[in-house]
Amino acid sequence: MDILSGVSGEWLKSLTWLLAIASGLLLCFWRPRRVHAAALGSVLVFAVANIAAGVYVLSHLGDSRWGGGVEERLEAPSLADTPVVGQFLGSLEALLNGVVDGMNEFTDIRASLPVAVEFLAAAGWALVVAVPLGLVTLVVSYRDAQRRKADFARFSLQVEELSAELDDIKRHLGYPHRG
Repeated sequence: MDILSGVSGEWLKSLTWLLAIASGLLLCFWRPRRVHAAALGSVLVFAVANIAAGVYVLSHLGDSRWGGGVEERLEAPSLADTPVVGQFLGSLEALLNGVVDGMNEFTDIRASLPVAVEFLAAAGWALVVAVPLGLVTLVVSYRDAQRRKADFARFSLQVEELSAELDDIKRHLGYPHRG
């Protein structure tokens, strides 16, 4: 069952953009303080969606949505109906049918390839954009981790100081030591 059978080439392009935008918004709402990660995720979803669309186009070569079927299909002439020698030309007819089928497949590939390359090129550009976004995400995540580490060290020191003060107060009040 092909759920994308009614989708045109233009709608398929729009679908890749819609998936990227929807995933970006979803990631922004999920983690509002990590917009850089949402942008990276959205670009990667766009790349994967375009790769999937390119593979889909290549797996449906003869489809008229990609330009296949615009040119007339070649048909091999029937040699079996030839008088007197027709019965001896059966193997030649099979060979000729194989060549004609190969030419028809080549025509389908030639018609579908520009559409598939367009999707794959868009995916390539998305991956080019993803590299600097990934580096930005890495730097921002590293800075956040350093800040959290410094906060944790400060809080740990404060907990130790407060524990020491509490022990001093307990000793001052004569509270029995447990532990």
